[in-house]
Amino acid sequence: MKQYGFYIDSSKCTGCKTCQLACKDFKDLGVDRSYRRVYEYAGGNWVEENGTYRQDVFAYYTSIACNHCDEPACAKVCPSGAMHKREDGFVIVDEKVCIGCKHCANACPYGAPQYSKEKGHMTKCDGCFERVADGFDPICVGSCPLRALEFGPIDELRAKYGTNADVAPLPSSTLTKPNIVIKPNRHARPTDDQTGHLANPKEV
Repeated sequence: MKQYGFYIDSSKCTGCKTCQLACKDFKDLGVDRSYRRVYEYAGGNWVEENGTYRQDVFAYYTSIACNHCDEPACAKVCPSGAMHKREDGFVIVDEKVCIGCKHCANACPYGAPQYSKEKGHMTKCDGCFERVADGFDPICVGSCPLRALEFGPIDELRAKYGTNADVAPLPSSTLTKPNIVIKPNRHARPTDDQTGHLANPKEV
């Protein structure tokens, strides 16, 4: 089975959210849903050294959507079979079958499945699989002005960029085996870091 994935260069990302807005526009999403979200992780304080004070403040951004995991927690708990993994590796929800129970949203550590009050069922990033089938990148990838996102077969991305998929404030990649590769920002902290905090919780 071919498996697609995303490469996220956090060292380039400026947090402009163009990828997020391009997705919302392309998928016609209201203010209550964002399939791609930009996490801002920040921390630091004043540090004393021999009577002199300096600061060690840091902040960085990571753009995350559905990671089309090898072991998608959302699909495992779906009682109707609406949430499923396609042969091309994309995890999608069959909106005609979904009953809107929200089990998938509660199970996903990345918050990918999102409930639509208007539709009465779950929705999520589908990897723009129809665009991909026509030879185009997902809309978020092409929109990034810093070229911080890349898309392709995950084996090729890992061969090119490595295998790291862990950075704060994301959960451990061991939970669902996400198909992402992350180039850490120079300020990046590990997934279990306690020195910083999610600076934009209402946005993600």
